[in-house]
Amino acid sequence: MKKLILSALLMCVASVTFAQYQPTAEVLQARKEFQDNKFGVFIHWGLYCMIAHGEWVMHNERLNAEEYSHIADGFNPSKFNADEWVKSIKDAGAKYITITSRHHEGFSMFATKASDYNIVDATPFKRDVLKELAEACQKHGIKLHFYYSHLDWTREDYPVGRTGKNTRLEKGKMNYDSYLAFMKQQLTELLTNYGPVGCIWFDGWWDHDFEADKFDWRLPEQYELIHKLQPSCLVLNNHHMVPFPGEDIQGFEQDLPGENTHGLSGQQITEYPLEACMTMNESWGYDIRDKEYKSIDDIIRNLVRSAGKNCNLLLNIGPRPDGQFPAEAVERLKGIGEWMKVNGETIYGTRGGCVAPHEWGVTTQKDNRLFVHIMNGKDTGLYLPIDAKKVKSAVMFASREKVAVTKAGSGVTLTLPSTPQGVDTIVEVTLK
Repeated sequence: MKKLILSALLMCVASVTFAQYQPTAEVLQARKEFQDNKFGVFIHWGLYCMIAHGEWVMHNERLNAEEYSHIADGFNPSKFNADEWVKSIKDAGAKYITITSRHHEGFSMFATKASDYNIVDATPFKRDVLKELAEACQKHGIKLHFYYSHLDWTREDYPVGRTGKNTRLEKGKMNYDSYLAFMKQQLTELLTNYGPVGCIWFDGWWDHDFEADKFDWRLPEQYELIHKLQPSCLVLNNHHMVPFPGEDIQGFEQDLPGENTHGLSGQQITEYPLEACMTMNESWGYDIRDKEYKSIDDIIRNLVRSAGKNCNLLLNIGPRPDGQFPAEAVERLKGIGEWMKVNGETIYGTRGGCVAPHEWGVTTQKDNRLFVHIMNGKDTGLYLPIDAKKVKSAVMFASREKVAVTKAGSGVTLTLPSTPQGVDTIVEVTLK
């Protein structure tokens, strides 16, 4: 209850401070294109990959920030190839990439003048991976989004929140004015040096949620800067609540909208574009211990279910220290791509269908074409709560074989030529 009251209070405050925000025509068009894309790949990559125990290892193991920084001395991902990354992601059917420009550990994965703690100045690698990735994305027609951490376990001017309390030696220099200036400088660099940026994906607001009525992140300043530098750049903030004014996408972590198995996605579902980020295994950053990868079929079902809930799926990969994707991730990208080449038409450009998700599956829709995705079918008959007068015809999407449609009560029954099998049996229903 306290969280609900706090959320309402924050929304009131934000509405007052940012009441002037009205999405521009560029933003509205970008939101539509984002929803059409349906599938993206998340990349969590930073110094933490060297320890290979996930992206939270610095906090979890209470590692000293000064000592931790020396990991950069040996970070040399000699097998990193941006073109290979982007090509494998494009072949999987993904339309955009979201990569960590700076995670909570405070290390920047790009050339920044705001700090020398970055991959160009602090490592023997000396290359700007975001620059190379941006060039590869433009070459292959993939949109590029940047994850950016609001919190920092390393910088002395960041006001300590509820995480990273044991990582820094000096805490007497905390100064949010200084830290905000640092963030705005980096955001300016990201939005001026890397070509078109589809979205700034913030994370870490929750680090001060225990004092949200006192601590002001001054989000409007950041959002106004983003929209000023790139008018069509969208904003997502992973704060696990409904979007604040100035934000363009509602995010869900490790769950699809309406589900909350991880305790992070119980918020109300809004009319904003939706995105659910999920891991392939159990970790975001590379964890050498984690081999619990979801099957290709399960990932495809998550992608289909996400589209059926009018939501994008952002599927995560944690690259290894050498700069390559784990073999398991490559295998899954290939499997998803093979399915999307055949069935992508029922996903791209669609919205959640007029038939709500059921135990048997979901529907997606594009104009008068309703795609019925049967992922848990047990027989050849399927009831749909659609007025029979609104149904023109139905066929199996793959074979184009005719599907009988008969009136049944207040809806219709589809009679399939055979029992649904495989990861997803799709029926295309043409509506009048």
